[in-house]
Amino acid sequence: MRNPVAVLPDAMRPVQELLGAVRSGGVDGQTLELIHLRVSQINGCAACVDSGARSARGAGVDAERLAAVAAWREAPYFTAAERAALGLAEAATRLADRPDAVTDEVWDTAATYFDERGLAAIILMIGVTNLFNRLNATTRQAAGARG
Repeated sequence: MRNPVAVLPDAMRPVQELLGAVRSGGVDGQTLELIHLRVSQINGCAACVDSGARSARGAGVDAERLAAVAAWREAPYFTAAERAALGLAEAATRLADRPDAVTDEVWDTAATYFDERGLAAIILMIGVTNLFNRLNATTRQAAGARG
């Protein structure tokens, strides 16, 4: 099957509007791209990992950071704010892994670096990425595929 938004193109318009709102939330574009890439890696979405890496490069994420995002805890290339955002992204994506997936510690760390608008943007980016991951993985979209 083609991607569901290719079959029902009217569904893409509100998703694009949501992404526009996310980008107006005051979070650095590179951070948003790192979130998208890490969530896509966790979910094993080949199409989203591929497109996410391309988008991240386009936003200025360098090769070292791009290669190390899966190991962000151990890699020295990420700021404290990026680490907080990535921690929140992982916790919110892995909701079924434990009863209290987004712990107070994860949330409080993120809230140290991001205000309410920024946190909203991060949460929405996590949600939209999970949506795309589920659409693409369910319909077996290949890396590099467009629709």
